[in-house]
Amino acid sequence: MGCKFRIINDFYTITNMSVENVDVLIIGAGPSGSVAASYLHKKGLKVKVVEKNLFPRFVIGESLLPRCMDHFEEVELLDCLKKRDYEVKDGARFLRGDEVCNFDFSKKHTKGWDWTWQVPRADFDKTLTDELITRGVDISFEEEVIAVDFNEDGFSETTIKNKLGERNTVSAKYIIDSSGYGRVLPRLLDLEKSSELLNQSSIFTHVKDINRPEGWEGTRITFDVIDLRTWLWVIPFSSGVTSIGYVGSTEFLESFKGTSSEKLKAMLKLSNYYSERFEGVEFQFKPIEISNYSKSVKQLYGKGYVLTGNSAEFLDPVFSSGVTFATESALLAAKLITKSLQKKTVDWEVEYSDYMKKGVDVFATYVKEWYTGNLQKLFFHKPENPEIKKQICSVLAGYVWDETNPFVKNHHRLVKAVAHVIDMEKEKSE
Repeated sequence: MGCKFRIINDFYTITNMSVENVDVLIIGAGPSGSVAASYLHKKGLKVKVVEKNLFPRFVIGESLLPRCMDHFEEVELLDCLKKRDYEVKDGARFLRGDEVCNFDFSKKHTKGWDWTWQVPRADFDKTLTDELITRGVDISFEEEVIAVDFNEDGFSETTIKNKLGERNTVSAKYIIDSSGYGRVLPRLLDLEKSSELLNQSSIFTHVKDINRPEGWEGTRITFDVIDLRTWLWVIPFSSGVTSIGYVGSTEFLESFKGTSSEKLKAMLKLSNYYSERFEGVEFQFKPIEISNYSKSVKQLYGKGYVLTGNSAEFLDPVFSSGVTFATESALLAAKLITKSLQKKTVDWEVEYSDYMKKGVDVFATYVKEWYTGNLQKLFFHKPENPEIKKQICSVLAGYVWDETNPFVKNHHRLVKAVAHVIDMEKEKSE
């Protein structure tokens, strides 16, 4: 045990804390933290994962994209997940009134996985951590990071508090912040930045889907568009439970009065397609509301640390990109840290920040153009253009770094350009 002076709230306090030395400290045990931990552990590095919550715990991000299957496979976490028999997601459906747009992941521009899962994250995340613990990965639950100090070489000392209020220190060569919505390092290091996206909010819960239709209709993930900025998600799980949630402008969601349950019940009546299916169905928990959910940061890395997943950037749930960005960034961060600890040169700006920003920028364009209505014009235009649809499908599958895809390489202008052509064709026909 060591005696150490720390400055907290301008008072000198003496705290007796044990010091644990590791190569990499990972904050957060969700998919991002689990993928990073699996890779680093396999490489023989000493890893410690600290998680504020006790698993299983509820969290959103229940619809995966095919791209993240590559990540789970590479770090040998795919087999334990396959045993859970999650609902297979081989595409997605978008509705707008009587208009329907179906995407089939087997019909996409980029080669890769043709399917993924729709998952209750409480079970999904615990499956990952259970597997890692059996492999010998050190994961501490109900422990919270409350302070972190970096020296000039980037080595860190992190103060961690457990549920009893006891504190200890972890000394690490690198920190990976995979804390998701907790956004630990962005808060502690003043890295928060306002998002450039619209102020959108959401309200959501789970239901026992007693009126679920048989077959494909009952299991298809669907986004039901109510108006330009408002839509309902319906994500069925293999257990018979379904996740439902509304997304809309903050002002729109705040216009509904009453309890969160009363608000969501009133919103469900807006869906002509789903109002009858979910009428009178009991919510499994009080609907959760998140206001102005889009987040950003000033930088993705610094000397001795790297941000992954939602701890760095959260765009919008409309295309289910959250877990894929989390696992993509975690795996890349783990690879670059391994390379650095092997005394090899790493250009974090080019190899990490620039790379991740390319993918984020693509999805950010699609989110922005969804809410301008331009992307919705492409989705619901008839007759469909099969080649354009394949290219957009690759983006929706998470393959947003494939620049052989015109709708990736030219994302800033192509969605607008095609939407403009659709408008001109409509004007000519009228």
